[in-house]
Amino acid sequence: MKIYQLLIPAVLMIATSCQQTTSFDPASVADAEGRVSHVEPLSWWVGMQTPLQLLLHGESLSEYDVRIEGEGVRLTKVHRAESPNYLFADVEIAADAVPGTRYLVFTRGEEEFKVPYELAARRAGSRERLSFTTADAIYLLMPDRFANGSPETDDTEDTLEKADRTNLHGRHGGDLQGIIDHLDHIADLGMTAIWSTPLLLDNEPAFSYHGYACGDYYRIDPRMGTNELYREYVAEAHKRGLKIIMDIVTNHCGISHWWMQDLPFADWVHQFDSFTRTNNLFSTNMDPNASQYDLMMQESAWFDTSMPDMNLDNPFLLHYFKQWAVWWIEYADLDGLRVDTYPYNEKVPMSEWCRSVLAEYPNLNIVGECWTADVPQLAYWQGGNPNKDGFNSHLPSIMDFPLRDAVCMALPTDSLRWGEGMIRVYNALSDDFVYHDLSRMMTFVGNHDIDRVADVLRGHVGRVKIAMTLLATMRGIPQFFTGDEWMMRSVDMSQGHGGLRTDSPGGWPEDQVDYFDPEQLTGDAAEVYRHVKHLFNWRKTKPVIHHGRTLHFGSRDNTYAYFRYDTTDAVFVYVNNSRGKRQIPWSNYAEISSTLANGRNVLTGESVTLSDATTVGPREALIVEFKRK
Repeated sequence: MKIYQLLIPAVLMIATSCQQTTSFDPASVADAEGRVSHVEPLSWWVGMQTPLQLLLHGESLSEYDVRIEGEGVRLTKVHRAESPNYLFADVEIAADAVPGTRYLVFTRGEEEFKVPYELAARRAGSRERLSFTTADAIYLLMPDRFANGSPETDDTEDTLEKADRTNLHGRHGGDLQGIIDHLDHIADLGMTAIWSTPLLLDNEPAFSYHGYACGDYYRIDPRMGTNELYREYVAEAHKRGLKIIMDIVTNHCGISHWWMQDLPFADWVHQFDSFTRTNNLFSTNMDPNASQYDLMMQESAWFDTSMPDMNLDNPFLLHYFKQWAVWWIEYADLDGLRVDTYPYNEKVPMSEWCRSVLAEYPNLNIVGECWTADVPQLAYWQGGNPNKDGFNSHLPSIMDFPLRDAVCMALPTDSLRWGEGMIRVYNALSDDFVYHDLSRMMTFVGNHDIDRVADVLRGHVGRVKIAMTLLATMRGIPQFFTGDEWMMRSVDMSQGHGGLRTDSPGGWPEDQVDYFDPEQLTGDAAEVYRHVKHLFNWRKTKPVIHHGRTLHFGSRDNTYAYFRYDTTDAVFVYVNNSRGKRQIPWSNYAEISSTLANGRNVLTGESVTLSDATTVGPREALIVEFKRK
């Protein structure tokens, strides 16, 4: 990867005064009237730590001088880009600056025009905001497939792809209002946070429903709603005790992003003579044997034909993304971030990005998608990990793909061969010594990119309930995928993502059955729903699950036993994934069971006394909570 260098002299103007006077009369200068197409970030706040650098875009804008008018602000530098239609303006905001409107004034000869720019007041305690932790359970949803609360916005004049529910790979019409309408369902289920896949504009002509090919980083997709409605969604979620995690993508934008028609710099995105796809070898980031060519292909080649790969070695782009994350956190009052395809970014600039965002919000949690089943490679990406090469990602949390894979390979089988069945889960947890911080591991058994758990388990309701039990009781921060509460399956597994990203029954006005109404649930869907709701509401009340240690016991009979414990409490989980009844070898657990008082069955509420004679039925899990003696 080359080191980014500016090819054009950067500094056009250095302001000499720290403060502008109050003598500026906005009426004395004409409005821009479309001559400035973009000013980003859209606004800012007083009292921020992150430096403000404005991206200014408009026809031949580099030919203009620019100044800022208003008290407590000054331009310190203005930078040219390679395109004549951009300027990057560094703005210094005084510590005692007051909220209000300032004005960017552009001058070329006799021509002069202005653009207003808002500085707002921060919310009280904004910097100290708390984030998602092991005390939370995160509900993942895809807005387009969750619920359609505003059918009138399914299609808009300024977006390319139109809604078509018959197309598994098309837009179905789910939106922000649909999420707002069903916040109570998510809260009642026992969830305490929501991660939705991206809601920003994705203006590709096809496959735009997923939102991962961003067309405008500062605009909610109009088919989903508006920026103002997004802020209302966050506020309504907070009223119900639900935190909001925004899904963001720094690795790539969409080919239909407005700047792809006029890049500020040629290396704003990585470019090749013809389409070149990433090799997906993000092991090249830590592999001492890796070639520079393979590393370049991993970092720089494109994720897909519609997803140009961003070049974070460009300092203007890197700062753009730092501000963008901060802007949405501050504007919408967010509680955390999830970063898509994290290792495909240039790792050193991305580490700087993490550090910058956390400098603004020290308590914020950021989880990165580092998709690998290789434990040491996954551990490498968590901030603070003692990596041999000295690299520190500053990324607080990582997604636990190895544990997910272990659970989803263990549960479908009746095999008693050593290394198969539930011993896979035991082995996955035995790798916990590799990780730097187990409290910052996001656990899951399904998400929007992998087979649904009910498909993996071939619709076996007992095994689906075991999967939910493991998710609710193991270490880490559990992430739940929408529809799993109803044991939903893919519409057509041969259709890949389009088939598994199923519409929520009842999310559309024309649906014949409404799964959001518990009274309409029957059979397996009702059984799994009751199990999930009971478990995750119970989990909210159990600090021993949030913060306790794990003690587990291996076996060769497709069972698995573990305790979550602290000094005052313990929870015992026994999983019988076999075909027949199993007796619990309680005496084998004497090192901890001898410290326990009488127990309570979490699922039935009954008092229980466990012994070697206690049996658990086939494909069932027993959960017992204790006070310690």
